[in-house]
Amino acid sequence: MLLHVPEVFTKAEVTALRRTLDAGPWTDGNVTSGHQSATAKRNMQLPEGCAPSLEVGRLVTQALEANPVFVSAALPHTIYPPLFNRYEGGQAFGVHVDNAIRRQGRDGLRIRSDLSVTLFLSEPEDYDGGELIIEEMYGSQSVKLPAGDLVLYPSKSLHRVMPVTRGARVASFFWLQSLVRDDADRESLFKLDVATQRVNLDKGPSDPAVIELTALYHNLLRRWAEV
Repeated sequence: MLLHVPEVFTKAEVTALRRTLDAGPWTDGNVTSGHQSATAKRNMQLPEGCAPSLEVGRLVTQALEANPVFVSAALPHTIYPPLFNRYEGGQAFGVHVDNAIRRQGRDGLRIRSDLSVTLFLSEPEDYDGGELIIEEMYGSQSVKLPAGDLVLYPSKSLHRVMPVTRGARVASFFWLQSLVRDDADRESLFKLDVATQRVNLDKGPSDPAVIELTALYHNLLRRWAEV
């Protein structure tokens, strides 16, 4: 499932985040590349352990943990500390798939990458190109979102970033291990949760249909979750 989550950060919050990030020690983005993706990747990145990356990364994680749409869709078990990249001057990232296991060198955190996240931190009118192209069952999806919005998609998907030919595309990117490994099961739970909330708004939390739907949701989660 590919999901657009709007307004994770307000425009004012994005401006403050960018002020911290833009002053950081940007370096070659291949520091986090696997063997295959290193041949296709041309961008800049903040080192994982640098102060700006850690500071803004904590704010990103806090915002996601408080976002009900993101939590419902992702059912996060472990979120890899957010990273930050920058594309400009024709830089791009060719077709690749994310590594199945991500390990953070600083503290040895190891996760299975079930879902990938790109949080856009540049307004789309501030740069040309830079679309995130995600290959799905029904064709390619082109994603270029307002600053403060994110896209969530399965890490198993082939994807690429188109060349940035004007301006700069700044974003946060990272992965997470979900409580529910299977994409189809996770999508079913998300749709069930959304439907339950709609019925709840219409009929109220004590309505028998809401109670039955809530019980079904939790019993399916109990069956599929890995904790």
